[in-house]
Amino acid sequence: MNDVVGTVVWIAVAPVKSMALAQLDRAVLGMNGIEGDRAFALIDADGRRFNGKRVGQLALIRPEFVSDAARLTLHFPDGTSVGGAVALDAPIDAFFSGDTRSVRPVIGPWAEALTDFAGQPLRLVAMADAGNGLDRGPSATLLSTSALASLAAAGGETRPLDGRRFRMTFGIDGVPPYAEDGWIGREVRVGEAVVRPVGNVGRCAITTQDPDTGNPSFDTLRYLQLTRGGLETTEPLPCGVWAEVLSPGEVRLGDAIGPIGSDPGAS
Repeated sequence: MNDVVGTVVWIAVAPVKSMALAQLDRAVLGMNGIEGDRAFALIDADGRRFNGKRVGQLALIRPEFVSDAARLTLHFPDGTSVGGAVALDAPIDAFFSGDTRSVRPVIGPWAEALTDFAGQPLRLVAMADAGNGLDRGPSATLLSTSALASLAAAGGETRPLDGRRFRMTFGIDGVPPYAEDGWIGREVRVGEAVVRPVGNVGRCAITTQDPDTGNPSFDTLRYLQLTRGGLETTEPLPCGVWAEVLSPGEVRLGDAIGPIGSDPGAS
């Protein structure tokens, strides 16, 4: 089976779940994903994960995590910053979308600043196990830029949707819309790493929000339902795929990405 081989056009991680993405020029994709991706999260007073569906403006907070020095700084949209060395309390259980995960509350000034920002009590927590902050376990996610253009066009937009809405690890340029769907179950080379897409990524209301404002600006779910709602997929309203890591390696912007054995000249 021949497929077009694309190129990596973005590498994105979220040091803190639901906050702004960090765009990288290169990264090492390990068995648990990229180090530091979704290393931290927020929980509310009931110990439940707190995300952008409840306060979309969380996406305007820019986290800066230096893992080697164990330092975290949160840059708020009003220009203020809160940061320092990360010290962790004893593990507790927190509730993440129907399951329980072990987390460690972060000791320091972050909880007060986040509570003030959100207008309700919040705690910053670190995931106790590497890769456990990812929604589908240790993995990487893939999305074609042509899918962003196709979905935008379905909603009457002339410019592709901003890929940050979908919070995916790797963006793929140079392949047909949703080509990544056809990669499920196959070995895919991403730079020096090898992954195997396992399933589709179903979408929620966060994708309706503009990443620069946190406010809804495009009815993503409606147009996914209209254009892809009848497909047989592993999750409803699919846009992009998630993949297990088979072989770690470095990935750089501009690297080739596609099923192993594919023909770069195919169309």
